Amino acid sequence: MTTDTPTTAAPYGTPETPRVAVRGEARLEFDPEIARIGVTVSARGTDRRSALEDLTRRNSTVLELIKSYGEAVEKLETGAFSITPELTRHGRGERVRAYYGRVHITTELTDFTALGELTTRLADLELTRVDGPWWALRPDSPAHGEARRQAVKEAVQRAREYAEALGARLAALVELADLGAENAVPYGMPQAPGMRMAAYGGAESAEAAPALDLEPQRQTVYAQVNARFTMTPPQL
Repeated sequence: MTTDTPTTAAPYGTPETPRVAVRGEARLEFDPEIARIGVTVSARGTDRRSALEDLTRRNSTVLELIKSYGEAVEKLETGAFSITPELTRHGRGERVRAYYGRVHITTELTDFTALGELTTRLADLELTRVDGPWWALRPDSPAHGEARRQAVKEAVQRAREYAEALGARLAALVELADLGAENAVPYGMPQAPGMRMAAYGGAESAEAAPALDLEPQRQTVYAQVNARFTMTPPQL
């Protein structure tokens, strides 16, 4: 009685059908598609009610200003909110000296012409801090697909050059492995430290500050694939 042992393909090919394994890479630069800024609105009062009232008023002013830019604003979100009591440093009792309130807002813009004006106007508001901008591509941007296609083309070209160096030619694709190696910064996260502006004055200045001239930061998209091919017998 005999048992048939399943045969598997040789992982490294055979003399009749050699294999060549290569890595294809692409690193391309694209103009950003969106810009993100973070806004922190603050308030301080001797009692909780006054701190909340000031925070609510300033928060509404910020939201109305951002919404006034219409279609230039693609996303507007309110994040963390906090109201924190500050205790007196001296004395045995837990006496509250003041209350601090904060609201964090994030917004994304697609119109970079309006971005400089908006950031300046926000930073000119009372007790308002602005962080950013952070430039980015959308997760579904065609730039990612272009980088992947370029990586595959580079892998095919590299494998063809190896085969030609041996007097052979590529015969078939055996495997194409996506390593998921795009090293772009995750969507919405900062690539590098951006500007930071804060206003601490009492009333809004009578004369508007000039708009900032912001230059968009080019985005690098990186793609990497592993590819295996069979080729005709080499001419050694």
